[in-house]
Amino acid sequence: MWRPGSLSRARLAARGTAGHRRTPCPGGDQAPSRLSPDRISRLLAERAPRMAVHHRAVARMAATLARRIGLDGEALYAVIRAAELHDVGKIAVPDEILNKPGALTEAELSVMRRHAVAGEEILTGFEPAAVGALVRSSHERWDGSGYPDGLRGEAIPLGARIIAICDAYDAMTNERPYRPARSAAEALDELRHGAGRRFDPALVAVFVGELAYLATRVTQ
Repeated sequence: MWRPGSLSRARLAARGTAGHRRTPCPGGDQAPSRLSPDRISRLLAERAPRMAVHHRAVARMAATLARRIGLDGEALYAVIRAAELHDVGKIAVPDEILNKPGALTEAELSVMRRHAVAGEEILTGFEPAAVGALVRSSHERWDGSGYPDGLRGEAIPLGARIIAICDAYDAMTNERPYRPARSAAEALDELRHGAGRRFDPALVAVFVGELAYLATRVTQ
C-alpha cells in the first residue's frame, strides 16, 4: 500500500538512480537520490504501454486549449508539464489494478485514486509547485465530487480543469480492454453532458469549438 514518502524512500530508491541526469526546470528545487518524474513515467509506460501515447496526446490538447484561453509563460509550462505527467503517481498502483482487463471494484478504485497525491509527491523538488498542484487536482470535478480534495468549481486550479477535459476526451476516444473506443462525436457529446457537473462548462465550450475549427481546417 502506498504511503506518503514511500515512493522516494523505498520503491523508487530500490530501482537505483545511477547515471541519471535531471533536466532542470524553472522554479524547481534540488531533489537528490530520487528518480526523476520523466524516468518514472518511462517505467510506468513499460508496465502499461498505452500510457506514453496517452500522455503525449493529453499534453498536445492541453497546450492547444491553454493557449486558446490566453495562457502563456510559466502558466502554460505548468499545464503542459502537468499534462505530460498527470498519471506519474500510477507507478504506485499494482499491476493487477493498473492493467486490469475490466472495470475496477470500489476497493480497486480507492487504490487507483491515490495516484493523484502520489504524483504530486513525486514531482516535489523536480518541478515547480504549480505543476504538482495541477497533477494533484486533475481528477477533481466541477461539482465537487472528484478527488483527492473534493474541490468545487473555480476552487479547482484552471490548469487542472483543462487537463481533466483533455484526459477524458483522449480516454473516451481510445479503446480500453473493457470497452471499445467512442467516436469523436460521442466523446464530445459526453463532454457536453458533463459540463457543469464533471467539467468546467466554459472550458468545455472552448474545447468543443476548437475541435470543430480544426475539423473544418482539415476538410478544407
